[in-house]
Amino acid sequence: MGVPISSYLLVALILFSVGLFGALTKRNAIIVLLSIELMLNAVNINLVAFAKYGLYASITGQIFSLFNMTVAAAEVAVGIAILISLYRNKNTVQVDEMDTMKQ
Repeated sequence: MGVPISSYLLVALILFSVGLFGALTKRNAIIVLLSIELMLNAVNINLVAFAKYGLYASITGQIFSLFNMTVAAAEVAVGIAILISLYRNKNTVQVDEMDTMKQ
């Protein structure tokens, strides 16, 4: 007896909702990056669940999930590098105070 797909989708929905709430409401850039990672992990759960329980079950969802994890790792590396650079210049990681492109 296996776990139904609705359980996976519910977990992914909750994870995506928490990530979306964090990305839209928090001012700390590190929290925003972590929230985006939560949303990407929710997408990975959906991909794997649909690959297992989909109409034509195959390994395609797992492959897309691995590609998504690779892109997420690159996004984190670039995002942290940008945040470190901004912190050295502004001495803050608050999103509201990062307006150097406006001048």
